[in-house]
Amino acid sequence: MPTLQWLTREADLQAADAVPYRLLHADPALSGGDPASGNMLIQGDNLDALKALLPYHRGAVKCIYIDPPYNTRSAFEHYDDNLEHSRWLAMIYPRLVLLRELLAEDGSIWVSIDDNEGHYLKIVMDEVFGRRNFITNVIWHKMFSVKNSAQHFSEDHDYITVFAKNAEAWRPNELPRSEKQDAMYKNLDNDERGPWTSGDFSARNFYGSGTYPVTTPSGRTIAGPPPGMYWRFSEAKLEELKADNRIWWGKDGSGVPRLKRFLSEVKGGRVPQTIWQHADVGHTQEAKKEVVALNSEDVFGTPKPERLMQRILHIATNPGELVLDSFLGSGTTAAVALKMRRRWIGIEMGKHAVTHCKPRLDKVIAGERGGVSEAVGWTGGGGYRFYRLGAAVFDADGRIADGIAYATLAAHIWFSETGTPWSGHAVAQSAPSCAAPPPPAQEGRRSPSPSELGEEEVRSPVLGVHDGVAYALLYNGILGDRSVSGGNVLTAALLQRLRAESGWNGPMTVYGEWSKLGAARLAAARVTFKQTPYDVRAR
Repeated sequence: MPTLQWLTREADLQAADAVPYRLLHADPALSGGDPASGNMLIQGDNLDALKALLPYHRGAVKCIYIDPPYNTRSAFEHYDDNLEHSRWLAMIYPRLVLLRELLAEDGSIWVSIDDNEGHYLKIVMDEVFGRRNFITNVIWHKMFSVKNSAQHFSEDHDYITVFAKNAEAWRPNELPRSEKQDAMYKNLDNDERGPWTSGDFSARNFYGSGTYPVTTPSGRTIAGPPPGMYWRFSEAKLEELKADNRIWWGKDGSGVPRLKRFLSEVKGGRVPQTIWQHADVGHTQEAKKEVVALNSEDVFGTPKPERLMQRILHIATNPGELVLDSFLGSGTTAAVALKMRRRWIGIEMGKHAVTHCKPRLDKVIAGERGGVSEAVGWTGGGGYRFYRLGAAVFDADGRIADGIAYATLAAHIWFSETGTPWSGHAVAQSAPSCAAPPPPAQEGRRSPSPSELGEEEVRSPVLGVHDGVAYALLYNGILGDRSVSGGNVLTAALLQRLRAESGWNGPMTVYGEWSKLGAARLAAARVTFKQTPYDVRAR
């Protein structure tokens, strides 16, 4: 597959791996509504924030929407949209790599872009997500009037580039049918199956059995299909359709055959199309009015209307599923996700995470009636936790930093060993099976946010079982041991306790300060011992 070359490409390919894992510190004073809702508003660099989310949400995000800087050779107050081309690619590539890791197997990513970088974005996303997982480019007609001041053309549209994590697994939700579409169905012959419409019985695709003559109910003989066309069905199939009253011959029974399609048999909705008119999903002026109505200081050059985001989330998600926007901007994605009862994570670097995103979301929680509120029946509720990025979990040499809490280190160890998010709970004492903890994307289950993984949540040093191996962490006196090292040393008695508490007798990997069991005893017990901090690495 062809790849795109730019000045710093080789370094940018490794940039995501080089990003340190950072702590996420919750700020209760800035959180809004019900903090137990699982929603997260994060202030900080989105590259660092995406890396910090991996141990908790890898593979759990059903829909990612981002509206990155377009590189339009103009500058905005709150972020630089005047990046040189190589710098733009250096910015977007590692973020796409981390976003792919966070995306669920049946999830999709939607990226707003224009012609300045859109074609290059497609090539980069082909590389990161796989060309076979490209879904489409949606064309959003964003302007409701011609821009006569344009030098060459009035640029009336943006693109939304859509990729799936796995195109074979991803299926879009259908859009609701309109009254206008249903009105096309009539019942001209009082068919007991109800209203119907008719379609061509012929097509241009070659069909060897599709060139026979047809006799109409009135007795007229039609020598064959129209020139250059073929009947869609064989003569025998036509006789079956006639017997089932599925052919329409016109009011006088002498017309060219047409195939009847009944409203009762069509899908409940309609397949999404790739051209979205502003009358259906909103335009830029509508978006600006929505932002100004919530905050009189309009600092965003290109906000997106709530109706556009409603269309995306309707197609890509169901209620309760997780949505992520790492270029949150004015907060539209989070606001609409909240109104549509999706869980969400929003990331914003600048001060307007506090001055704009938070006030907007607080008003939504209070029952704000603008945007799509009426259309989705929103009356208020929900909430979020506000986070800021903290110190790195690991130092420059990859060792555990001072002051790291048990739950934080446990999440990173579980993630580094299994590549999956840690649920925050040990294996059940009565369930010595090889099953991994249920993935957070399952209905009724979500991955906890970092602040929810407090020490009181950890019931056992055994973190869980994955692919037939249990993992345990002896750290920060998790056992409440008053002895030297606080129970962080693996002994025969402690191993027996770990087995008893977890109900797991299979292979086990134990992290601790050191082990009193020799290599032979560890092998006999089917235990792999790894020493903290030396054997703990950032993934």
